[in-house]
Formats: sequence, structure tokens, C-alpha cells
Amino acid sequence: MLNSISSPQDLHKLKSYDMVRLAEEIRTQIIKTVEETGGHLGANLGVVELTLALHSTLNSPADKIIWDVGHQCYAHKLLTGRLEDFPMLRQQNGLSGFPKGSESKHDCFDVGHSSTSISAAAGLAVARDLQNQTYSVVAVIGDGALTGGMALEALNHVGQLKTNLIVVLNDNAMSIAGNVGALSDYLNRIRLDPTLARARGDLEEFIKRIPAIGQSMTRVASGLKDAVKSLLPGQLFEELGFSYFGPFDGHNISQLQRAIRDGINRKGPVLIHVLTQKGKGYAPAERNPAKYHGVSPRQPKIAADLNRKSFSDVFGYSVVEMAKVDKAVVGITAAMKDATGFAEFAVRYPDRFFDVGIAEQHALTFAAGLAKNGMKPIIALYSTFLQRGYDQVLHDICLQKLPVIIGIDRAGVVGDDGPTHHGVFDISFLRHIPNLTLLAPRNGSELQSMLRFALNHGQPVAIRYPRGSTSVLFDDPIDKDPTSCQVLRKGKDCLILAIGNMVDPALDCANLLQKEIDCGVVNVRAIKPLDRDTISQLASETKEIVTVEDHVLQGGFGSAVLEAVSNIDGVSVVRMGYPDEFIEQGPIDYLHTKYQLTAEGIAKVVREVISQRHQSLIVEGEF
Repeated sequence: MLNSISSPQDLHKLKSYDMVRLAEEIRTQIIKTVEETGGHLGANLGVVELTLALHSTLNSPADKIIWDVGHQCYAHKLLTGRLEDFPMLRQQNGLSGFPKGSESKHDCFDVGHSSTSISAAAGLAVARDLQNQTYSVVAVIGDGALTGGMALEALNHVGQLKTNLIVVLNDNAMSIAGNVGALSDYLNRIRLDPTLARARGDLEEFIKRIPAIGQSMTRVASGLKDAVKSLLPGQLFEELGFSYFGPFDGHNISQLQRAIRDGINRKGPVLIHVLTQKGKGYAPAERNPAKYHGVSPRQPKIAADLNRKSFSDVFGYSVVEMAKVDKAVVGITAAMKDATGFAEFAVRYPDRFFDVGIAEQHALTFAAGLAKNGMKPIIALYSTFLQRGYDQVLHDICLQKLPVIIGIDRAGVVGDDGPTHHGVFDISFLRHIPNLTLLAPRNGSELQSMLRFALNHGQPVAIRYPRGSTSVLFDDPIDKDPTSCQVLRKGKDCLILAIGNMVDPALDCANLLQKEIDCGVVNVRAIKPLDRDTISQLASETKEIVTVEDHVLQGGFGSAVLEAVSNIDGVSVVRMGYPDEFIEQGPIDYLHTKYQLTAEGIAKVVREVISQRHQSLIVEGEF
């Protein structure tokens, strides 16, 4: 049946039993594809029926559907003409793993980060009203994303706007891991007693039919209605100005279709609460939804290297070891306990571990408050999500010189999740902030050393490290002061200054060129404060400098070097990194190769630099 669906309009003529059959075909296609390409499995399997109900009731693309985060858009893609291209999901030059307007007119808003859908939907709805249009606007948001402050701000505003807008709350009791917080508890109470929801309509209709015999009966009726509301689900949303429908079985297509039609007919803001199961229809994902939130593509089995761990694993191990000897150490994450390496810490020190939900801004200022009162908070966030907490880093942490340690995970390009998730901007938006030390480890051993340094530094420290594995000798006693440069190799022809995961390719480059060009290589471990003395001394000796970073060029590490050597005569600096554009999706190795961030690519640039210098010397000699 899936082969016969070329657009959502093809769904309008299907019977209920056809929809059930189609749902199973969609699940089969998603599982088959994600096994090969990797991707977000659990969330997508959980919204198949909801997606069918939306597209069989609405008229996309005239009606607008905004998917929060976009983790759950695969069924939507399959139903909007992208079945043939679906095997290339998240691949180089293939379909994005998220809604993307340049890919389809049915993707009305680009997303990739959490909690944005209601704000975007509000903007679309108000623009519709101002243009005297009448189409429907629907935001689909998960209960995890609803914990984000931006979503709550949007709910508050939409309730005041009174515009026609539907918010579908996809409630599966999960974000990436289990949800936390008071809002999650509130939704749990609704889940556990859905019979109250079914009774609500009947009770309110009964109240409306009470004869208005004098003022006393009016007051009684009003009080009774308020009392009923206080006992029934959805009160929070009603108080915010929404008409609350639900909760509904998120896997019952007919029930969902009726709810959506009722929501369209009810004027003003409507919230439809649906209960779904993350990983629905795939037993492993149903049993362990956190594990199957995002899965890697099928890979050939290779022998394990006991000396290689992911940077996230090294981070987690190191924090546990520090917490053993220092009771002031506390760990903080924003709904990403496992992915950031905090799982073991959470088990060993539950009283000192805090998962604040999808709330990066709160997480950072919460850490600031802990530090202000004598604790030593260590927070781990993906680089792309740290973007949401810029003001908190600047205003709440660095302005007060508070000893907060920020682990910036997934710094650099991250692969198939693409431009919404690449962590290539953190140096630019952090290195100009006073009082902040910004470090980049070459390997796991350096990451350990930097964490130990940060714990005793007494001021804010951010440590950026990439996705992927690293060599590590646990508790390796390397240099205690990681703010100084490490000269790995001296050279008279060219000096390569590299940070983080670019140090080893730079060293490999020098080895490739050793018979033709004498290259020096420096592991610049501290981006801020930059070891200006060492760099200036080396620059005055070797006039040709190449900087290498897994980051954008504008305002990045190379820019810092340019500033540092600007007063040294005759020094030339060539910067290697990413240009002024959003980087496409694709394997990390492919992206590094494309932008010449490999040993061979760096060698090519070094040859060009030396060739240009020789040409310049020849011209000068002629004059």
C-alpha cells in the first residue's frame, strides 16, 4: 500500500483497516532503513498512527504541520512523496533526518533543536490571520520537549493570542531518556487516570443545563464547574487559555482523526493530548526506548581496542573518579545522561546528580547557583545545544567568575545529523568572554588532565571534545598545566598550530612532508588564554604558520592566532577550518576530507604556502 501513496491526499479515501495495514508497512520501512542508515528509531515508530491521522484529516501543504525537534518525521516523509529517496536517509546528498523546507513543500519549517514548534506555529498562525487566510496550523510536540522553557513561553503567549492553533502533545513519557520534573509528574497523573478525561465533557454539559434560578444557582453552577476542573486532567492547559482534549490513545487512528476534526472546529487555541509508546511495533525498542532513541548504522564487527574509548566515556569515568575524592563535585545534564557519559555517575552518586530535562539555560544557571554556594558543578552539553545557553555562560557564570566546568561534547562536525547538530560555533561564541578558560584535548588522557586542572582552577572552564573514539591511558600523568602549548615537533620551514582532534592529522602531515618540507607541529591545548609567548617565539623563528581546527574560521582558533602574531613582521598565517556556510550532513571522515582537515589535505595547503613563499622570494630577488 505504501507504494500507492504519493501525497497525503491519497490517504483521504482509505478505510480504517487500510490505515492499520499502511501503518505496519510504514513501520517495516522505517526499521529496515534505519538499520542501514542509522537514525532516530523509537520516536518515529511511536508516531506512525498519529502521522496518518494528521495527514488523512488535514490538507498538507496548505495546512501546516510543524514537528518539534524533528526526531519523529520519518513517517511524514514517507507519506509526502519521499519513499523512493528514503533509503538515502541521513546519507551524503540524501534525505535529511529532520524536516527541511528545501527538501519538500510539506516541511513548512526547518527544525532540529527542541521546544521550538509552538513558537513557530504561533508565528505562522498570526501571519495567516493578518493575511486573511483560513488554513489550519498544527504543532506536534513531545512531552520531553514541553519541559523546555521556550515551549512554556510559547504556550503562555498563544493562550493570550486566541488565534486558531492546534498543539498536539505527543506524550510517551520520554525525551531521550525518561522525563523528569513537575510537568512530567503532572502528565503522569493524567496518563494514569484517563477515565476522568472521558467524564469531563459529560460533566460540563450537565453543569451547563442547570436552570439559572436566581443568582445563587448561577454561583453554584460556576463553583461546581470550577470544582470539576480542579479534579480533571488538562487544568494547567485550560488555565493557559487552551481548550484541552484528551488524553487519547495515540495508536487509535479513528479516535485521533475525530480529535483532530474536533480541534479544528473548536475556535481558538486547542491542545490535543495523545498517549503513544516510543518504539511501538519493534520489541527491542519497546523494551529499551532510551537505547533505541538514536541508533547507529549496521557496521561490520571489529576487534575491540581496550586503549580506545569515546571522549564521552572518558569524561564520565573522570568525573566519577573526581567525585570519589571530592564530595563537592556534582554532575548536571539536560536530558542526556547516557549520551554525555553521566550514566555511571548517576548510579554511584544519585544525590549529587541532576538531570534537569531539556533545559540548557536552566542547567547552566543552576550550576552557577551551586558554585556560588561552595559546590563544584560539572555540566555536560552537546556543543550545538550549548548555543542555547550563551547568555547564561556569560552573565551568570563568567561575570561572577564561578567555578563551573562545562564539558562541550560533540564539538566539531558530528556526521549524519547535519547542520542542526554540528558543533562548529562554540569557539567563536565563547573565546571572547572574560574569565573563561577554553581548552581542547588531543586525546582521552589530555581530557582527564584538563578536568583535573579545571576542578582546582577556581574559575569557569569549558573543555571542547569531539564525537568519536580516542586513545586513553587512564590516569596518565601528563602535563599538569594544559594552558601551555605542547611543541610536538620543531621545524624551520612551516609551523602547524592545531587543536583537539586536528593535532594528530597535523603530526601525520609533518611526517608525510618530512623529506621535502620541515614542519613544526604544536598542540595548542588552550584556545583561551592562548599561550602567546610560545606562539610568538615560534612564529618569529618560522614565518609561515598554518592553523587547523574542526570549527568555523570566523572568530575561531585561527582568528585568535592572527590576533596574537599581528605585531610580528613578516609572519604569514593561513587558517584551515570551515567556511562561512552551514556544513552539510555526511560521514565525519568525508566532511574532514572535503574541507582538507586530514593529513593529506593539510599537506596540500602547506605545499601551497611554501610554494608561494618561494615565488615571492624569486620576485623580490629580481628587483
